[in-house]
Amino acid sequence: MDKTKRPLRKSKRSFRRRLPPPIGSGDRIDYRNMSLISRFISEQGKILSRRVNRLTLKQQRLITIAIKQARILSSLPFLNNEKQFERPESIPKTAGPSIRNK
Repeated sequence: MDKTKRPLRKSKRSFRRRLPPPIGSGDRIDYRNMSLISRFISEQGKILSRRVNRLTLKQQRLITIAIKQARILSSLPFLNNEKQFERPESIPKTAGPSIRNK
């Protein structure tokens, strides 16, 4: 048999490296555990998706509930928009309305 006509054998295993789970077995998902909750929130204050977090469905539900409880209790802001409090540099500061003496 000719070696060039031999069918290619593909490996059935994927060599994708498994990453450690983001939530350990001892971590408690709770609205008071701010160090854990803050890992699953974007810079804008949005809840990250399950695909990005690499969480199970049950863990994602518990994280979502904990984040919403923390927002209601004012432990977390609903939005993390720091730009709304900054003054734009293009607008010059004025001293106020000018008063004319007659």
